[in-house]
Amino acid sequence: MSDPPAAPSWLLAGRVGRPHGLDGSFHVVDPSPQLLAVGATVRVGDRDVGIAWRAGTEQRPIVRLEGCERREQAEALRGEELLVERAHAPELEADEWWAEDLEGCSVVCEGRTVGTVLRLRALPSCEVLEVARAGSGGELLVPLVRDAVRSVDLDRREIEVDLLFLGEEE
Repeated sequence: MSDPPAAPSWLLAGRVGRPHGLDGSFHVVDPSPQLLAVGATVRVGDRDVGIAWRAGTEQRPIVRLEGCERREQAEALRGEELLVERAHAPELEADEWWAEDLEGCSVVCEGRTVGTVLRLRALPSCEVLEVARAGSGGELLVPLVRDAVRSVDLDRREIEVDLLFLGEEE
């Protein structure tokens, strides 16, 4: 049996969205707010820059990067990924995971393969695992709540879910 793939060394903090104002600040799309602290270093394209300023909310942060002082500069970055080195990321609480660590995990129910995690998606009420079903195709959304997710084993790259709770036939 081969070893599971190593965890990615970079975490996605979000993507540069539309500019906000004239000072080089911009909205962050699909943010991981805990990675967007003032003073944190992010990789944008091929360069590392610090976060000089942050406002907005956890769901809709607005940031300005060091050296990005005009609206045109922010517009030029639009769509770029904001990456943070895993080694510089804050510690997570128990039962918290980075999206990158869950992507690609096998999803099982009582020993039977259900599918594979495609991505973590934030919905208004909670985060869900978007699972590509094995065999039959299609998609299954699994809310990240205790009743739906029985266990997460990152070493085995396996997530145990409760299909009965999810209203699925066993």
